[in-house]
Amino acid sequence: MATDQQTESSSAQQSASFRLKAGLFPLTLVEVLRLDRVIFEQDLKEKVAQAPAFFQQTAVILSFDEQCTGDMPLAELIEVSRHYGLIPVVMRGGKKSLQQEALACGLALMPEGKNKATKLEEINTSPEPVAAEPKVSPEPEPEPAESDADAVPMLTDAIIPPSNPNRVITRPIRSGQQVYSKGGDLIVLAAVSAGAEILADGNIHVYGPLRGRALAGVQGDENARIFCHSLEAELISIAGDFQISEDLRGKWWKKAVQISRTGDQSLKIQELS
Repeated sequence: MATDQQTESSSAQQSASFRLKAGLFPLTLVEVLRLDRVIFEQDLKEKVAQAPAFFQQTAVILSFDEQCTGDMPLAELIEVSRHYGLIPVVMRGGKKSLQQEALACGLALMPEGKNKATKLEEINTSPEPVAAEPKVSPEPEPEPAESDADAVPMLTDAIIPPSNPNRVITRPIRSGQQVYSKGGDLIVLAAVSAGAEILADGNIHVYGPLRGRALAGVQGDENARIFCHSLEAELISIAGDFQISEDLRGKWWKKAVQISRTGDQSLKIQELS
């Protein structure tokens, strides 16, 4: 009987049409400040000219606040975005009427919330109460073993180090590939090609040319950094603040650099010595 039930369960699993899995997929956020088709399309066209490889079937979140002005229908904004390679999939914020338009256009609605990094900062700045240590009666010493052969080491107090969350990639990352290091740093011991994307919750290290997109601190870590032996990137980002290829071409182009985030939400590039 048990065998029959196991066979039926195995058959059901094999015939299932899909499986649900949890996953983390960072998306680009487009903050819409003004609903004006002419201006929006012109600005987007200029951005595409600066970094064409970035605008290729790129899924994005459309973000609005209550002060957003203009009367362009959301359907037109989505149409223009798709024409230039952006694929809106989610909308955040906006007025009720705009949210109704989003639902009619097939977009999901994302509830607004505080940035995760801000929450952690608030927690870290609040002093934690220190609990009084409970008084523990001394335990009697264990009786010695009859012989060395019978002695068993006590491992209850042993400290087991946690597994290393950092991820090391030894091969080149090709165009179209995406590599993500969750909870730690990403270390690439080779080149990152144009059209590739690397992401990390912590720092990013590239011991070779960085020609694709590099996004560090994707969970909001503003102290994350990007290190590379040759800066040739299509886009670099730390905790959501980014610069594209057009911004990077200049003094530090094709140089060994480190990139950090400044207090005014901009990126700082320095020589890597």
